[in-house]
Amino acid sequence: MIAFRFGRKICLILVGLNVLIGNIIFYCSTGIIQLIISQASLGIHTASLITITVMVMSEYTSPKYRGIFLTLKGATLFWGVWVSNAIGTFFHWRNIGILIFVCDAYSLISFFFFRESPYWLATKGRFDECTKVHRWLKGTDEDSENELDKLIVFQKEHLNLKIAIKQAEHGKIIKFLKVIRSKEFYKPLVLASSPVCLYYFSGKVACAVYALDIIKKITSSEQMAYEGMLILDGVTVVGMYIGCAICRLISRRKQLILFSSSGVSFLYILSIYLYLIKLDIISANYYVSLFLLMGFSISICCGPIILATSCSAELAPLRYRSYFVCCLAILTNVVYATTLKISPFLFKNYGMHGTFLFYGLSANVFLCIIYKYMPETKDKTIHEIQELITGVSHNPSGKIELLPLQKPEYSI
Repeated sequence: MIAFRFGRKICLILVGLNVLIGNIIFYCSTGIIQLIISQASLGIHTASLITITVMVMSEYTSPKYRGIFLTLKGATLFWGVWVSNAIGTFFHWRNIGILIFVCDAYSLISFFFFRESPYWLATKGRFDECTKVHRWLKGTDEDSENELDKLIVFQKEHLNLKIAIKQAEHGKIIKFLKVIRSKEFYKPLVLASSPVCLYYFSGKVACAVYALDIIKKITSSEQMAYEGMLILDGVTVVGMYIGCAICRLISRRKQLILFSSSGVSFLYILSIYLYLIKLDIISANYYVSLFLLMGFSISICCGPIILATSCSAELAPLRYRSYFVCCLAILTNVVYATTLKISPFLFKNYGMHGTFLFYGLSANVFLCIIYKYMPETKDKTIHEIQELITGVSHNPSGKIELLPLQKPEYSI
């Protein structure tokens, strides 16, 4: 709601300040209460990764480069996980706070030099500013000008519609019902949530959080558990950067389906392998177990992990973007918490083989949904993706008069 009312820039600055305060509390913590307070404060930053970040990454970048930026953003997140685990393993945990402070200070300073999103400016009727910023960000080639043209036409229609609704009786109720029932809202929400659910129900997050416990149960070695955790973190980061490179070569849909299918296959193989060990049909081999976990990690990293964010950003509708990201954030956090909470129960009652079987079956359900309904979004503008989903074209009936082309006023 802050991003909708006051703009993306103000929201980013507030998030940066929140991280700074939460991190200071974390570094100075002397007990469990302070740690809980710091983590509760930093939870706002976690929520921003799937709300304001999705808006910024999709609105500030051109369709040609949007995919690579979104996938790199997902890969960078796991750099933090890997580095934090390494610091916690070999050094004092407070050093994590020092690293976060340095990264946040850099981000916070850069936020003050941000220009406001052209999409947000258009929603507020500030079309001249929107034109200038859009051209500064995306250039003045034919594709960028067509995108700008459609953006202004769409937002003018939307502003006129908002005025009509406000003049009607019970406008807020009508607006709420219109949002819920609109194809522009619920269809993108269902499609965007499918890769997110596939990612979490594949068990990748649970494997990262409970890596020590999982590897220790599989290998029966504490030393191997710590080494395996760092190896898997490294493989995760490398796999995500491989996925970033692949996304430039093949379509989003093909990459998501291909690597998700590979990840689900590794889950089934892991389940069968561990079950055969339990029955004493074959003997356990640490390296085989680690190899299968690495294959699973690389597959999920090249598919759902990096593309979940990309799909969320590209499928977010313009008209109900604030409602969309709020609902998607709530759904994501509910699924995230659910998978983390049920994982220890699965480990205890069904063993590792049963847990991996559950992850494989759950991920397979969402993979089938993606295969049947997910559209291709690569190199398409947000307007084109929206038209593809809803089947409604917003092509302007006439040419909109834009500001004359001139040298951008803004400089880095």
